[in-house]
Amino acid sequence: MKKQTIWIEKYRPKTLKGVIGQEAIIPRLKAYVKSGNLPHLLFSGPPGVGKTATALCIARELYRENIHANFVELNASDERGINVVRDKIKTFARTTPLGEADFKIIFLDEADSLTNEAMSALRRTMEQYSSSCRFILSCNYSSKIITPIQSRCVVYRFASLKKEDIIKKINQICRKENIEVSEMGLEAIIYISDGDMRRAINALQSAASINNGERITAKSIYTSNVTAKPEEIIKLIKSSINGDFIDAKLQMDNLSIIKGISGDDIIRQIFKVTLDMPIKDKLKMIIINRLGEIDFRISEGANERIQLESLIAYISLKAEKYR
Repeated sequence: MKKQTIWIEKYRPKTLKGVIGQEAIIPRLKAYVKSGNLPHLLFSGPPGVGKTATALCIARELYRENIHANFVELNASDERGINVVRDKIKTFARTTPLGEADFKIIFLDEADSLTNEAMSALRRTMEQYSSSCRFILSCNYSSKIITPIQSRCVVYRFASLKKEDIIKKINQICRKENIEVSEMGLEAIIYISDGDMRRAINALQSAASINNGERITAKSIYTSNVTAKPEEIIKLIKSSINGDFIDAKLQMDNLSIIKGISGDDIIRQIFKVTLDMPIKDKLKMIIINRLGEIDFRISEGANERIQLESLIAYISLKAEKYR
């Protein structure tokens, strides 16, 4: 049996040169690596844009074969309390770098998940061991990182990947894996990914795994990734706007019950599609405002089905004057 691999790990860039879509940031990081010196760094940006890959590439290029002795990766969302700072981080930071390295690197992923107490302890640790250890922090929202830590780091903001960047990577993987994707299939991957390379690669691999070597189409992408087609969401919104609540409810049931798409995903897709629909801006604002409220209610534990049906009922009532 052919050994299966996770494509995200298999095609993760090995050097900074391989990181795509962040042309404004990578040259400056290369300069740090070339000089052999590194300040504390804070990487901020949406998921799947290369923050973790960049940190690993920096460590790999600095340490080569000594990377495992001088570099550690921790995920703050797993252990977010003060103990992870006192135990794991402090223990690693106080030890001497091995080989010819001048300092060690601690990479703290999802640092915005740390409690304020843990961040305060981390700030002191960064100060105390700055001569022998550097920190690379990664987060989705830099505003959640306390100001004393931000002021000790050079902040780099990673942008969402452009369509061309994702197409370039997907085509590269297709050539190496000897698979073929239709043009519409590629567009479906772009739609699903929403600027997230991890999501794009996962979508491609899941479709390839059930396609038995056949050409990957848009249908196989949407089916394997349990995602609604944009036209299905458009039809749902139009039925709601036209006041046809029963038809909109049937379509919502098809998405949430028959296809098994989660309420969060349906809301996210309605939001994306609504922005591009040819409807009045006032109506767009009404829909988006309600989406935010429904999303909050679901996140707080409200019944998904009731909330989704209340959404289409609300749109049907409010859109009456815009028909």
